[in-house]
This record gives sequence, structure tokens and C-alpha cells, in this order.
Amino acid sequence: MTETLELPNGEEVTPEDVFLYNNYPYRFVPETDEGDAFKLSPLYWGDSEMDVPFPDEDALTEQWGDGSRGTLSTEEWEQWLRDARRDERFGEAELDAIEDELSTTERGIVTSLRDALGL
Repeated sequence: MTETLELPNGEEVTPEDVFLYNNYPYRFVPETDEGDAFKLSPLYWGDSEMDVPFPDEDALTEQWGDGSRGTLSTEEWEQWLRDARRDERFGEAELDAIEDELSTTERGIVTSLRDALGL
């Protein structure tokens, strides 16, 4: 059985779901070696010191800010990528990798077809 996490906005996510947390795409990781209840792993920087551990869901609720929205639609992820490409905090290689990673999700089918067609 896949573990799930209820986000502060009421959505439930699995480890396969990508969601926006603090203006960055993350995935939920249910088990940690450090003794925390779960962690959030940034899509590009995952499995690094950039993972965010949480002792419980209340701690996530406390850190859930304006830049946290949960799962996004295809159009919303496309807009996030367009905006991020104009933001100097993000590198091109990072955003290319995020776009590739998002292409493994339902949203990515559209992107993969566009890429294949050169659109």
C-alpha cells in the first residue's frame, strides 16, 4: 500500500506526486533515516542536504506559506517553468532537469509531444 501525505491545503499526495512547496516542485518521502515522520524532497536537488525533514504534519502546516499550493495542473506547471526561466535563482540545467522530471508525470505527455514535434 502506498503511503500518502495530506497537505495543509487538504490534498493527498503519494511519493510519485509533484507539488509546489515554497515556490519549488517537491515530492513526499514517507520514510527517513533520521527519525522524522517524513521529508519533502526537491525535484532537482532531491536526496541531498536540500531535503526538508518534518517530525509531523503539524510542522508542515506551520511552514506552509504563500508559495505553497500543492499539486498543479498542466498549465500551471508550464507557467511555473516559464516564470522560473526568467528568475536568476534558477539555472538552465536545473530547469531542464525539472522539466524532464515533470515529463514523467501526466503533465509531461504534452511536453514530450511538443518536444518531439519541435514546438
